[in-house]
Amino acid sequence: MKTTSACSSSLFLVGFTGALALASSQGLGRFFYTPVLPGMMAELGLSPADAGLIAAANFAGYLVGALASSQSWAAGRERQAALTGLLATAVLMALMALPHSLAPFIVIRFLAGLSSAFGLIFTSALVLEFAASRGSTAVPSAMFGGVGIGISLSSLVVMTVSTAAGGSAEGWRASWLTGSLFALAIVLLAAAVLPKPQAGARKAAEPVLRWRPLFVIAAIAYCCFGFGYIVSATFLVAIARAAGSGAWVEFACWFATGIACFASLFVWQPLVKRRGADVVLAICMVLLAAGTLSSVLLPPQYAVIVGGVLLGGTFMVITSCGLATGRAFAPESPRRAMGVMTAIFGIGQIAGPMVGGWAANISGSYLMPSMIAAGVLVVGALLLIPVIAGRD
Repeated sequence: MKTTSACSSSLFLVGFTGALALASSQGLGRFFYTPVLPGMMAELGLSPADAGLIAAANFAGYLVGALASSQSWAAGRERQAALTGLLATAVLMALMALPHSLAPFIVIRFLAGLSSAFGLIFTSALVLEFAASRGSTAVPSAMFGGVGIGISLSSLVVMTVSTAAGGSAEGWRASWLTGSLFALAIVLLAAAVLPKPQAGARKAAEPVLRWRPLFVIAAIAYCCFGFGYIVSATFLVAIARAAGSGAWVEFACWFATGIACFASLFVWQPLVKRRGADVVLAICMVLLAAGTLSSVLLPPQYAVIVGGVLLGGTFMVITSCGLATGRAFAPESPRRAMGVMTAIFGIGQIAGPMVGGWAANISGSYLMPSMIAAGVLVVGALLLIPVIAGRD
């Protein structure tokens, strides 16, 4: 009995730490930029195109980090790599409080993207391996729910600091510094709790990926998701600011995004089991398109909250279902398939904020970029029709 209890306690602690690590690397490291962006734009005079370029640099860094993480150099060093990524996330968040011009922001956010990829991939590898060795199926959903926790935390930090600063134009700098303290605290916990990689035989090399037509179509659809979701994920709070919705709506829309993100991993699971990942992928892309349009077409007092709930309620589900769909059409090379899907998704994720920022610049509002993003998401959903039909 004591052994079982100790095993459950250690499993809970490792899973909890994994969730907080993803809250740091993703919710803070990647998505803290969204709620703090309006303050940066107001104080520094950044245009939407500038903001999109900074965001694109972060996602370019994430793509480089994801590809680098898939190489053999990390075998046996997963724990060191995870902690390095988490520590770098905290340091780079603090550095975001210093610059006054565009170029340093681009460099810092590129490096932050790289570190967030390390934090996500290597922490996930350690925690999932630990959970699998103990027969746990609940830990993965709980751990990835940490992304939503981090998103909500980022909104709470920015709102609290902005209120304490009395609306000061420099409040966004204090927000970055405060967020970095949370990230640093998570590093200390992770250093004490994250398990070491388990010893075992090296995995056999996979055969060359076969580029089946349905795999290619699924990958293109996944690229459409990367392009479409990131427009809202970058500019949602800026949309609220531009509409004059008020500080509480700015806080609520991003906080609700995080809560919906956490809940989505549990809410959609039964339908994934009944209908398959590809069906849920298509449904969620349509819902995300609707949410993207809602954020600019509904009355401003609740437009971004509806948009945030639909964003949070779908994007992590689409991420996991998209990877599962790609793997299903490359069963002999699942790791290679995931690498290709991640890379193609990354291309869309880099292009999205750049095109969105440019469209907002030339149109003078966020309506055009939101319509472009929604259209791309619908195209992605339509591309999945032959994928679903050809599953069997």
